[in-house]
Amino acid sequence: MLTFLGAFNQDQSTHTDGQHHDHPDRCDGIEFDAIVPDENGVTYFFKDNHLWRGFTGSAHFFNHTFKELDDHHIGHIDAAFRMHNPDSEDHDHIYFFLDDKVFSYYNHTLEEGYPKEINKVFKEIPSHLDAAVECPKGECVTDSVLFFKGHVVYTYDISTKVVKEKTWDHLPVCTSAYRWLEHHYCFHGNSFTRFNPVTGVVEGTYPKDARNYFMMCPGFGHGGNYQPPKCSDVKLDAITTDDEGKPYAFIGSNYMHLNPKGPHRHPFPIIRKWKEVTEGVDAVFSYTDKLYMIKGEQVYIYKSGAGYTLIEGYPKTLKEELGIDGPITASFVCPSEHTVHIIQGKYLMMDVDLTATPRAVTSEVPLSISDIDAVLCDADGVKVYKGSQYYEYASPMVLAVSRIAPVPQNVPREILGCQD
Repeated sequence: MLTFLGAFNQDQSTHTDGQHHDHPDRCDGIEFDAIVPDENGVTYFFKDNHLWRGFTGSAHFFNHTFKELDDHHIGHIDAAFRMHNPDSEDHDHIYFFLDDKVFSYYNHTLEEGYPKEINKVFKEIPSHLDAAVECPKGECVTDSVLFFKGHVVYTYDISTKVVKEKTWDHLPVCTSAYRWLEHHYCFHGNSFTRFNPVTGVVEGTYPKDARNYFMMCPGFGHGGNYQPPKCSDVKLDAITTDDEGKPYAFIGSNYMHLNPKGPHRHPFPIIRKWKEVTEGVDAVFSYTDKLYMIKGEQVYIYKSGAGYTLIEGYPKTLKEELGIDGPITASFVCPSEHTVHIIQGKYLMMDVDLTATPRAVTSEVPLSISDIDAVLCDADGVKVYKGSQYYEYASPMVLAVSRIAPVPQNVPREILGCQD
């Protein structure tokens, strides 16, 4: 479930001229014109000529933040989204839409040559849009943008510029749309509905009042009395980065997407993304666009794409898949390597060649560090997580031969979802 967001954002927006204005209050129940994060992950909510910065704080005129909009006498915007296209120069640019025009911003500055006609930038996309939202590869089939007009949705492939038109009558008419922590939301009135960006399917009980989830309002809030556990009482079960570069942490029955540019880190039930994994995980690793999730003696393998799909025939036993008996405590694969390193028991690390058929253990080595919870290997080396601390090693080989543990460091509380 989503939870109350006020504790995550302490920004209190102020008026630049210090004078009182009759600004709207989003806690009155507002139908937003657009919701969009900037290149730093700060989310802006727009209504008429006002905006709110972040999930708390009061409104101010949007030309205080996006100054050039005032030059074009804009009293509102129709839609907005942040571009997700890592291979292009416009990655992380914000696009605002009004009538038949589009404005492109980066670092809160209007790009030269804008505004332009929408059809000159996004061919086959109509004018007078209701909403727009980005959909990165892995959540959609390719890096895409969803444009909404009434019940019609235009899926725009950023690379090929091909547009696919669909009608989603089951969704309310979205006056704004927002991608938050890999989930997509249609906002309508002062409510929202979560939907699948590929199929439009609504999963769960919706609509829900936005004031309970996306802003701090007196008398509202889901889980507002929740107190995070102490960091000393929390440990990771697993941590990995998939082939799309998305880092995930697993704790109990929940996971978190550790997006460095996202607005927050927030736990969601594992079964929301990986439906068959109902009792948490012991270990997780990524290899060749697949995610291996291990619990007890079972291995679940998911193919990444537009979401995660369990490969037919799974789960299988650890013996069938990796040639070992379970249970295990951790696993990890380093970038561009074909060996999965498996931690079993208190001290043992085993290596399995993932290119071999059948797969089998190629080496075993006792480690000097015991009671490992999770391990992550990335371009910076190997991080070994143990309780609320972690240890850094230059490589799996250094981990294998070291007899003295490095100086421990505290796991960032954002990863553990805890407080000091």
